[in-house]
Amino acid sequence: DAISAKRVFITSTQSLTKFADGPLQKIEAALGTRHAGTFTAIGAHSPREGVIAGAKAARDAGADLIVAVGGGSVIDATKAMLMCVWLGLETPEAMEPYREDQDRNVRTPPVPPADPVRMISVSTTLSAAEFTPRAGVTESSTHTKQAFAHRLFAPRVVILDPSATLNTPEWLLYCTGIRAVDHAVESFCSKVANPATEPLSLQGLKLLHRSLPAIKADPAALAPRLEAQFGMWQAISGSTAGAGAGASHGIGYALGATFGIPHGHTSCIMLPAVLKWNEPVNGDRQKALSTAMGAPDRPACELIAELVAGLDQPGNLRAAGVTRDQLGEIAKRAMHYAPVRRNPRPIKSPDDVMEILELAW
Repeated sequence: DAISAKRVFITSTQSLTKFADGPLQKIEAALGTRHAGTFTAIGAHSPREGVIAGAKAARDAGADLIVAVGGGSVIDATKAMLMCVWLGLETPEAMEPYREDQDRNVRTPPVPPADPVRMISVSTTLSAAEFTPRAGVTESSTHTKQAFAHRLFAPRVVILDPSATLNTPEWLLYCTGIRAVDHAVESFCSKVANPATEPLSLQGLKLLHRSLPAIKADPAALAPRLEAQFGMWQAISGSTAGAGAGASHGIGYALGATFGIPHGHTSCIMLPAVLKWNEPVNGDRQKALSTAMGAPDRPACELIAELVAGLDQPGNLRAAGVTRDQLGEIAKRAMHYAPVRRNPRPIKSPDDVMEILELAW
């Protein structure tokens, strides 16, 4: 009502359509006659094809506001859909000039109209995509994750309601929780971390390390879910305030785009290995992570590996179906992603990535 939207279009995922009274159904009912349509054909890792199809559906519906109900793939796809709606893009190829290159340069920055369609997000996972103005989209022909960005991609409103996560599969909630842990850890360990970002990263890690096992112990309780949402928010705030990600994120992009592994699982697998590999250059900083997790005398990589195992998530590449003969290709692809080049311990070649992959094997 405050936004005065009259044609509200919803984006979501097919899995949320099966509930009689889930978050998607509640929002559709609450909108009443303002509900202009719902698009649920968004795949994992936000393929360009789904973005274009969703933008066409929103355009055909005359949408003046889009509400994203879901996790990171839905929210990122919706951000990119905004650009396609603004610019009238109708094919996956038409998106190409507007993507960022490896150094975050854009050949043609998107320019929205005077009164652009915006979005609201209702989060059902702990991915934290709703807190950034960037969208990660997969280019299907090359199996690469590409970034699109504009300050107006950031939702006008972010709704954090723990009840919206109750229908989320436990594995998905837990692994996106570890993704949020990854945000906290890599932003704190970043070479450009600063006094504005460090407290956010550490407090986010503390809340997540405490709340995720509490959710598993009592899945119906809302309080630990809300605490995890606040932890997610603080964890990503370090990144959005200028502290970047490192090799766990960068290698994860290669794993996700090439093999379709959910980014939550890539964080479960890669973060402990990256921490162990980085320890020679930032051991003191990793001790602060251990302190935030309540065990200052133990290695941070072990504490996070134990958290992953306690949540019954995959802890190595084998568990995700990756074979040893695929490691070389992953290492080569990972070098294309900026977070790998920003890692605290310099990564100079695919051979360095291979050392990390061996630790994660």
